[in-house]
Amino acid sequence: MSYAPDHEMYQDRDVFAIDAVASERAAFIRRTYAHLFAAVASFACLAGFFLNTPAIADPMIALLQAGQWIWILGAFLVVSWIASWMASSGASQGVQYAGLILYTVAEAVIFVPLLAFAQFQAGNASIILQAGALTLLIFGGLTAVVMFSGADFSFLRTGLWVLGLAAFGLIVVASFAGFSLGLWFTVGMIVLMAGYILYDTSNVLHHYRTDQHVAAALALFASLATLFWYVLRLFMSRD
Repeated sequence: MSYAPDHEMYQDRDVFAIDAVASERAAFIRRTYAHLFAAVASFACLAGFFLNTPAIADPMIALLQAGQWIWILGAFLVVSWIASWMASSGASQGVQYAGLILYTVAEAVIFVPLLAFAQFQAGNASIILQAGALTLLIFGGLTAVVMFSGADFSFLRTGLWVLGLAAFGLIVVASFAGFSLGLWFTVGMIVLMAGYILYDTSNVLHHYRTDQHVAAALALFASLATLFWYVLRLFMSRD
């Protein structure tokens, strides 16, 4: 259910996008996706730079080859939690933007080993471009479903949280036990991230305030980046 009260009600406070007048809601959605686009573009540039900078790429690849991936993942989770808190807190816009920037940089860093192995396996960057294109296609389709239907997928929250926690537990166990989770785990994670994209996109419409475009963009970017991670792993498993 949507509401369209007088604009004067919002002059001194921000409201949820679903309750805002149509023009404010549309402006919020445009800001959110403009920031998402900026984060994706920055990620692509930074990942390319890091991948071609031996001082950054070589230590990351060495840690992965030494079986220390779990520590990289742990550090990333800590940084991502801090960045998410910064972006979603009631702090100044400068702090919120710093959180989005921090998260984007962290994503670019953690992707370096995977991109390096994908590029080495294919002999060029084609597999990365193909995975990126499919990721954007999936993301675009899921976004269209939510935007055109207006559906609220917040009911997925508990299920996504439980499945995400279970997946993380499997990753930790596999890292210490030294076994591969295999193709079906990768497919399952793609499905899980599709669920997160539905959930995050519906939150943009229903559960973010009109001043929370930075936090909304970060949530979408996090799900999109993780989807890309597993789509790329799926492409790599074909060879």
